[in-house]
Amino acid sequence: MIDISRVPQMDLDGCPIRIGAVSYLNSKPLIEGLEELVPDAELILDLPSRLADGLARGELDVALIPSVEAFADPDYEIVSDACVATRGPVLSVKLYSRVHPGDVKTLALDEGSRTSAALVQIMLHDRFGVSPKLSMLPMGSGVEDSEADAVLLIGDRAMHPPQETFHTVWDLGEEWLAWTGLPFVFAMWVTRAGTDLGPVPFALEQARDRGMREVARIAQREASGLGIDRSAAFNYLTRNLHFRLESAERNGLKLFHRLAAQRGLAPNETIPQFRPIQPTKSSPLRVTTLAES
Repeated sequence: MIDISRVPQMDLDGCPIRIGAVSYLNSKPLIEGLEELVPDAELILDLPSRLADGLARGELDVALIPSVEAFADPDYEIVSDACVATRGPVLSVKLYSRVHPGDVKTLALDEGSRTSAALVQIMLHDRFGVSPKLSMLPMGSGVEDSEADAVLLIGDRAMHPPQETFHTVWDLGEEWLAWTGLPFVFAMWVTRAGTDLGPVPFALEQARDRGMREVARIAQREASGLGIDRSAAFNYLTRNLHFRLESAERNGLKLFHRLAAQRGLAPNETIPQFRPIQPTKSSPLRVTTLAES
């Protein structure tokens, strides 16, 4: 909902800076207090895949998009070292397979997924030599609604195990680390070259730092709505996720890009460059959903 009592200041063109952020628990620490830090901005919350489409269409100025989508356009730039990554089990990205991974012929992909969809295809092909026929698992549908040999779930709904018994269950963060020895980056803050974001890049890092300081409060606030207890939410945010794009994460990102390019899931160009960050003062932000924007 739009808070009409807090109208955002405008940029020089008379338009608010449009920031797209993921609506999942894994991204809450990245936008904590952003309304107090960012001027001239409108925050839009949606699925990672839809944010990527919005940025590509020019409907967003900066967005937390799937890392594989950051490879899609040579004009894209990474504007913050705030990210969603993992250095082991991630809990919220799971493959449920009814057959041995080498026997998967059909694969249903979570509608919200782009990076995880590419990652699971890479793993199945490069490790087991299979390229299954793909279908989409819509939001609101569960694993039991799909007849595919294997189903990929991401985000909050992946944290609730289905009742069905499976031959194989992969935590993709854990599988990637075991396979490569590197962290995996699921999402990054990206913009298009030449976009004037003002203080936004610096504010994104400030918000991340605040979110990590306030992680216990975030876990308390968000847990009940997800049907998990506070300790589970806290452990997920502090033990399973990493929110800083450090050298190990960059190495993992480079390897993922190379593997994705080999499979035709990303262009061969190098990964986006980092934009220098300039600190500046802050002012209010309004919050909407994508449907309201």
